[in-house]
Amino acid sequence: MSRSASGGARPRGWILDELSSAGRENLDADHAWSYDHKEDAGAAQELALLQRHGLDGDSVLVDLGAGTGQLSAAAAKVCARVVAVDVSPIMLEPLSAKLAASEADNVELVQAGFLTYEHQGSPADVVYSRFALHHLPDFWKALALERARRFMRPGGLLRLWDVVYDFPPGDIEDRIEAWCAAYDGAAEGEWTRADVEEHVRDEYSTFSWIMEPMIERCGFELLEAQHSGDGLFAKYMARVR
Repeated sequence: MSRSASGGARPRGWILDELSSAGRENLDADHAWSYDHKEDAGAAQELALLQRHGLDGDSVLVDLGAGTGQLSAAAAKVCARVVAVDVSPIMLEPLSAKLAASEADNVELVQAGFLTYEHQGSPADVVYSRFALHHLPDFWKALALERARRFMRPGGLLRLWDVVYDFPPGDIEDRIEAWCAAYDGAAEGEWTRADVEEHVRDEYSTFSWIMEPMIERCGFELLEAQHSGDGLFAKYMARVR
């Protein structure tokens, strides 16, 4: 089942156009259909983690920025209801094909963004987002987190995994150049130096010392913050207060 975000809501002219901010590659069909080859979302491990935190057969999970839906497709086997939300219809196409092949009937596809998704039905027990929130500048990240909290049940879990810079501003040039250099000479069909440069230049990853207080200010208790050794990636688990 699928729906769009339009509904009957009055348009708000001051809201960011998320489709325009979705990133060049996420509006490209070749990228969408090759994404699962380029990026393993670790869905089985993530699902096991969420189950250890209480995800079960009665749970409602909302996957914000679901993309090709590696997590959504896996969660369909465990949860009562999964809502896979992405602003790009092109990114949702591979997920639609997966669901048709598996005959899963408990996943709803919604073309919407963090700022336009309108939740329907029972509150979410879990909100999941991986490598998606960085498409929003910090002002809009805060609104996205606040909106998510509103449609979650008290005590509901937020799992957020993204590019988050955990190093001092004085280290920016060395850290970013090292990250880019790690992709020099990448094989065809893999992530490249140009992809990393585009991310840093055109997208909105932020510092951990901004991201973590933001999560808490938006009504969550931050339970866990894991940072990669290179200071480039963070995994958060938070709970609605």
